Amino acid sequence: MSGNGDSRQRSSVRVGSTVEVVRKQDQGTGKRTRGIVAEILTNSASHPHGIKVRLKDGTVGRVVAVVEDEGGPS
Repeated sequence: MSGNGDSRQRSSVRVGSTVEVVRKQDQGTGKRTRGIVAEILTNSASHPHGIKVRLKDGTVGRVVAVVEDEGGPS
C-alpha cells in the first residue's frame, strides 16, 4: 500500500494513476480530492510537500496518497 513517502517522489506518480491530492485552498483543512493524473507539474525528483499534479478534471494539487489499483486494465 502506498503512503505519504511515495507521494513525495516523482517516480511514484504517473500520468493515469489514481491519486488523492490536497488543493492549495484546502491545505488548512487537509480535505482530499481523488482523481486521475493528467499532468505532473513538479519537475524535480522529489518535493517535501508532495508532487504537484493536474487531474483530468482540471484540479491542481499536491499528491498526498497514491491509490493502489484495484485491478482491471487501464
